[in-house]
Amino acid sequence: MPTSKSRSKPPDAVEAAADRQIKFYRPESYQRSESVGWMLRKLKTSITRQADLRLQDAGLTHAQWGTLITLRHHGASCTAHLVRELDVDAGAFTRLLDRLEAKGLIQRERSEQDRRVVMVRLSEEGLRVTAELHTVLSDVFNAHLSGFSHAEWRLLLSLLQRMIDNGEALLEAAGGAKAVRSYPLCDSDSED
Repeated sequence: MPTSKSRSKPPDAVEAAADRQIKFYRPESYQRSESVGWMLRKLKTSITRQADLRLQDAGLTHAQWGTLITLRHHGASCTAHLVRELDVDAGAFTRLLDRLEAKGLIQRERSEQDRRVVMVRLSEEGLRVTAELHTVLSDVFNAHLSGFSHAEWRLLLSLLQRMIDNGEALLEAAGGAKAVRSYPLCDSDSED
């Protein structure tokens, strides 16, 4: 029978990797100004503010245009998948979808296989608006990348992807991927 100590221990591969890992942060010298998390949060806030300024005439908020662009890239999706993808509260997301539907930007329909599942897709107007979103987001990202070389941009993308991959590996090693599924499954969930 495993002891509580052995249950909290990470798998051998994760433990070995942690032992070899360089410690960039130490409690005694930690500074928020050098925190990757803080810097990423500040960057996200800046990008969101700039995009919101550009999109205010269209009457779109960050949460709304984030949902629309996700639908543009993923195609029709069930609400449970969108809630997980966007990391939002399900109740608040339902109200957001109500507003997008009232603006004529999305359409919702219940799955014929499972009435609990609601599929969301862009309307014709939603497709038109999201084409404009690509222009706005391209402009905003390019402004934030001012002075970067193409090689620096590719390196930045590569490094961010490595951090994302590390985070996903940590979640998987901790068994966290199982806890995320608390909504009815979508037909598309079997492809995840």
